[in-house]
Amino acid sequence: MANCVQCGRQLPGLTFGKKLCQWCVQHEAAQRGEDSPVQRIEPAPWTRSHLSSMPVTQAIFGINVAVFVAMSLAVGVTVLGDPAWGALSLRLGANYGPYTLSGQWWRLLSCIFIHGGLLHIAFNMWCLWNLGRLAESVYGHWTFAAVYLITGLASSLMSLAWHSSSPVSSVGASGAIFGIAGALISSFYLGEFSLPRAVMTGMLRSVVTFVAYNLFFGAVIARTDNSAHIGGVLMGLLLGALIAKIAPGHDDFLRRIAVPLVGVLFVLGGAMWLHHARGYLAHAQYGFLLFRDGKVDQGISELQKSAGLRPDFVPAHTALAQAYVKKHDFENEAEEMKRLITLDPRDENARVTLGVIYLDQKVPSKAQEVFSQLLKINPDNVDGHAGLAGALSDQQHVLEALEEYKRAAALDPNYQDVYYNIGLMEARIKRYDDAIISLQKQRQIGDDPENEKLLADVYDTKGMKSEAADARQKAAQFQTAH
Repeated sequence: MANCVQCGRQLPGLTFGKKLCQWCVQHEAAQRGEDSPVQRIEPAPWTRSHLSSMPVTQAIFGINVAVFVAMSLAVGVTVLGDPAWGALSLRLGANYGPYTLSGQWWRLLSCIFIHGGLLHIAFNMWCLWNLGRLAESVYGHWTFAAVYLITGLASSLMSLAWHSSSPVSSVGASGAIFGIAGALISSFYLGEFSLPRAVMTGMLRSVVTFVAYNLFFGAVIARTDNSAHIGGVLMGLLLGALIAKIAPGHDDFLRRIAVPLVGVLFVLGGAMWLHHARGYLAHAQYGFLLFRDGKVDQGISELQKSAGLRPDFVPAHTALAQAYVKKHDFENEAEEMKRLITLDPRDENARVTLGVIYLDQKVPSKAQEVFSQLLKINPDNVDGHAGLAGALSDQQHVLEALEEYKRAAALDPNYQDVYYNIGLMEARIKRYDDAIISLQKQRQIGDDPENEKLLADVYDTKGMKSEAADARQKAAQFQTAH
C-alpha cells in the first residue's frame, strides 16, 4: 500500500493516484478556513529517531567483550572446541539442559554473554553493532534492552526444548541478535514510518536477508545451535509486531511496558511447560553426571526428583537401584526393583536382581517367590533356576536345589560355579561319586580354589588320600595365584 507523502500514514487500499491521506486533506481545508468536518485526532506516524548515542548496544557489546577477555586470560586459549574453554563456559553459565532445567535457571540469561571462541564473538559483535544500532534508534533505549533480553531468554528456552534428549552446551549472543532482527522485520513490515517507503523496504529486505542467510548456514554448520536462532526470531517477530501495532510511540509508556510483559509471560509459560514436560529427563541426566563425578548422594537426590516428576521413567529407577548398591542400601535397592517390576512385569533382570538381594539379605523364602515368578515368565532363564536353587539350598531343601542347579547346567554348562554347586548338593546327600564327577567338570571349566577344597573333602570321605592331597595342593596354588 502507498503512504501519504505528507505525514507518512498508510493510504487505504485501491486508492490509485492519491498522494494525501484523508486526514491531511481535511487538515489543509481547515487551515484555509474552508468548511470541513470536525478535524479528527489521528496518531502521528511512527518516526525512527536519530539517536546520537546507542548506550544499550555499547553496554551489551562491552559486557560480551569483557567476559570473553576474562575467559581468555583464565584459560589462555580462544579456539572454538577447546576442552578447557568448554569446561570454563559450562562453569560460568552456558545453557546446558541437565543443569538449567534442574534449577539453575539463571543460565538462560548468562549464556547469551558467553562465546565459544574468537571467531564466534567477532561475528556476533559485528552483527550486534549493526542491528543493535538500528533497533535502538527505532525502539528507544529501554525498549530495545527489553527486546534483546527477552528474545535471548526465548532463544535459550528453544535450545533446551530442541536438545532435551541429547543435551548440548549452548552459548552466544546470536539468539538475542536474531531476536532483534525478528523484531525489526515485524516493525518494518507492520509499522507506519515517516521515512520514505523505499527506505523502509530496503531496510526490511536487508534484515530478512540477514536472517535467511544465517539460518541457512546455521543448518549446515554442525556447531551452530540453529534452534536458539529460531527461538529468538519467533519471539522477536511477536514483540516487534506488538510494538508496531500497539505502542509505536516512544512516549506511550504504559503500552510500552505491556509489550515486554507479554514477552516475559511467554518465557515464563514456556519455562514452566518445558520443566513439566522435560524436567524429569534433565534431573536424571544431572544425576548421571553427579554419579560420574563421584557425588553419589547428590546424584540420588536428582534421580529422586526425576522419579517424582515421572514415576514411570524406568532409567531413573534403574540408576537409583545402582546407586543404592554403591551405598550398600539394599532395602532401598529392593524397593526400586519392585517399582521396576510394577512398571514392567516382564522385566527379567529386575526380578533376578531382587531375588539376589533377598538371598544376600538372608531372606530365602522371598527369594524363592521372586525366582519362581521369574521362571513362570521364562522357564529357560538360567539365572532364575540358579537363584531358585540357592534359595532352596538356604532353606535346606537340598534335593529340590540339586534339580534346579541341574536345570541351570543344562541351559548353560559354563554358568558360574554351576557344577561346583551341583557337587556341593550331592555331597550333602552323600552321593560322593556323583559329587566327584560334578566337581571334576567344574575343574575343566577353570581354576577354582573352593572347588578344589570341596573335592579334597569328598576324596577324604571316600578314603582317596592321594587324590585329596593333590586337590589341596592345587587349591593352595590357585589361592596363591589369586
